[in-house]
Amino acid sequence: MSPASAEQATLADRPEPLRRPAPGSLWPWVKRASWLELAIFAVLIVVWLAPGLDRETFIFGLTHGIGYIALCILIWVAILRHEAPYTLLAATLTPVGPLGSVIGIEVIERRRRA
Repeated sequence: MSPASAEQATLADRPEPLRRPAPGSLWPWVKRASWLELAIFAVLIVVWLAPGLDRETFIFGLTHGIGYIALCILIWVAILRHEAPYTLLAATLTPVGPLGSVIGIEVIERRRRA
């Protein structure tokens, strides 16, 4: 085997790290987790604004905190599996949190349809 063909063979065997993400088996779970976390966040805002609901605020605040971290990890795993773009994680890490991930998912899906 010539050195040029050996080099071509090794280039062909390498994984493609910059390939475009495509939805896979994890993508529906990312969508569901984003919507669930958005619902928890919305309830947290309501109980936080209502007077006298300190215990509920604590419960939904803790649930939102753990759920938000889990959502970010789930999105990161989807990115590593090339099922989601990095921009989705960036949208999730904005100050609006789960709302950013839901908006990001909608934008990604509209671009895929077009």
